[in-house]
Amino acid sequence: MTAGTEQLTPNSAARISLPSGVGPLAALEAVPGQPAAGTILLLPGYTGSKEDFAPILDSLADNGFRAVAIDLPGQFESPGPAAEADYAPLALGAICAAVAMQLATNGPLVLLCHSFGGLVAGGTVLAGARLAGLILLDSGPGAFRDGERHAALLAGEPIMRRHGKAAVYDSTVAPGRATRRTVSPQVADLLRRRFLASTDAGLLGMAAALQGEPGRVDELHRALAAAGTPVAVIAGRDDDGWPLDDQQDMAVRLGTDLVIIEGAAHSPAVENPDGLLAVLLPLLRSWLPAR
Repeated sequence: MTAGTEQLTPNSAARISLPSGVGPLAALEAVPGQPAAGTILLLPGYTGSKEDFAPILDSLADNGFRAVAIDLPGQFESPGPAAEADYAPLALGAICAAVAMQLATNGPLVLLCHSFGGLVAGGTVLAGARLAGLILLDSGPGAFRDGERHAALLAGEPIMRRHGKAAVYDSTVAPGRATRRTVSPQVADLLRRRFLASTDAGLLGMAAALQGEPGRVDELHRALAAAGTPVAVIAGRDDDGWPLDDQQDMAVRLGTDLVIIEGAAHSPAVENPDGLLAVLLPLLRSWLPAR
């Protein structure tokens, strides 16, 4: 990956729109040159977007997988419902389950979910989506319990309600990101634009879930085991979202182990895409053999 491109990494993915119960979902779709072994549906985290997966989309397609990364309802270029409660993981999971079922009509589907997207994935599975595999990337068992990201959510909510999205982004989100890593001016512009384009209800509703969502790991494990769905849990070595011990515990309860990506923190797809792909591709080949 060219230094500094991150979410703006050039790729061949086409911009498409997927129907959903709350309006069209903006997506990027990378398609292999041969019949796909299956589809990888990628769900981003809070304040994220489909572009967070830009550095890995072409590699997934080049290795025989159809890759579809979406903006969740209310994120960036996807419209969403008006009520904050509609952005809880179970509610979003039901929407994503319907999208997954549409995409799975062309073959098996694996769900790859980053951060808050992992909580949505739980709702997707519990809503009855049939998956060939589930990958949780830098996600956790439920709400944040403490830490810098939790503190930023607590501080940001009253600012947003009183002064709006621009004020909360400039006073809490951007400074928090700057302490973690430096991005190019072009990437910084995208990150700010997508935050301001996201719905108020979505930003507040997802933030509420990250502060109060109960753990559903055991329920998720029962559903996955009943369907025979394999699961993987992956995290960057320096993840500052959920503690690695919590992610390890979640992995064990799901019947697997935590796989660590060196040279990455909370966003391996942009921080160390090659390291992430070195883990993802063998895993996907084992779940989705080439046709």
